[in-house]
Amino acid sequence: MPVLEKRGVAPISARPARTVGRNRDVARNKQAKAVATGQLVTTVVVMRLYVAGRAPNSVKAIANLEAICRRHLKDSYKLEIVDVCEHPHRALTDGILVTPSLTKVSPGPASNVIGNLSDTGSVLVALGLHAGDPQ
Repeated sequence: MPVLEKRGVAPISARPARTVGRNRDVARNKQAKAVATGQLVTTVVVMRLYVAGRAPNSVKAIANLEAICRRHLKDSYKLEIVDVCEHPHRALTDGILVTPSLTKVSPGPASNVIGNLSDTGSVLVALGLHAGDPQ
């Protein structure tokens, strides 16, 4: 019998998934309060870029994404770069089979772009932005 059951704590798989809905409600309440008080609301885009070491397409993808973020997202983004050569299990766990691959984690809905990210328009669409829409 696992130690968790002896203490009366349900295993994680048996617990109801309430945190996502609760976190979403908390975020909505904060946005509503900020709008009501006239404060500027900035949405932070969270992204993860999977690359294969210093491969040419990976280097291009990093440079292209940094340029897009500087121009369209300013300081309202978080970017995690995962080298699949160093962390292959992480890439497989996340369902990444091709590099370079960009995943928008939040805000939802999640989306993916595969390639060196030279097509700025498709990257902006995947991030939920418009070409003439710098934040």
